[in-house]
Amino acid sequence: MKSFALLVAFLAVASAEWIEIDWSQVRPIEDFDHYWARLPAELQFLRKLQPERRITNGQEATPGQFPYQIALLSTFGGGTGLCGGSVLTNNFILTAAHCVQNAMGGTAIMGAHNRINNEATQQRIAFGVNGINIHAGYTPTNIRNDIATVRLNSPITFNDRVQPVRIPAHGDNRQFAGLTGTVSGFGRTSDASQATSAVVMFTSNPIMTQADCLASWGNNANLIQAQNICMSGAGGRSACNGDSGGPLSVAEGGTLQVGIVSFGSAAGCSIGMPSVYVRVTHFLEWIQANSDHQH
Repeated sequence: MKSFALLVAFLAVASAEWIEIDWSQVRPIEDFDHYWARLPAELQFLRKLQPERRITNGQEATPGQFPYQIALLSTFGGGTGLCGGSVLTNNFILTAAHCVQNAMGGTAIMGAHNRINNEATQQRIAFGVNGINIHAGYTPTNIRNDIATVRLNSPITFNDRVQPVRIPAHGDNRQFAGLTGTVSGFGRTSDASQATSAVVMFTSNPIMTQADCLASWGNNANLIQAQNICMSGAGGRSACNGDSGGPLSVAEGGTLQVGIVSFGSAAGCSIGMPSVYVRVTHFLEWIQANSDHQH
């Protein structure tokens, strides 16, 4: 009876740790007013151009293909914002600053293939406002320093479906141009629907040179800085609404995260414009200082 009582107690603890999500309240971060409030008045017209988007021209991942992928749910007064993120250590995750700005806390979901389902592989761990570390130089109006780490309330358990992502070593100044970049996430699934993807989607395209990215952005090239890295939009393949904060990776001695989904063209994801990411190598010291990550 004693062992049975212990088992019951264990199950009670385990079930208490499971966080139920009201998915009807979850919307892409781009749907929230505060996301657009960051833009100056002369750019507010972009809001009306914003289509319903997804990881465009991508495909469904196989379960466990991206063991570092996170579905990040940030709590705001007006609902819950959906973003992506990546597992940095067993205590910290990496995401975009605009995903957690003004958040009151939230939940990180690791090990999900279908985030809607109560999968046995999932780990759902809460975080509080005190766990959010936004870069002090984050500037919403021109999307500078769009990076954040989040300390979770309890540690992640690593297994075959949940693993930390590799990031470049300290001092790595490679540009990665010409390598194939892969972006993954749970963003919207159809241009004709408000629905986001229940399952992990991904798409791939070449990493661009800074010069080619600047040329593509033309009149808005001032948004692209050395702290950004761009993936080609060829074939309409791109990250989109709900994918913000998620990882851009390359196959370089294994999977290596080189970018964090930051922004794309307001005219649409599938129009061929490059998607723009935070360049991880630009922030290696900041990441180390704002997490327990050791190079």
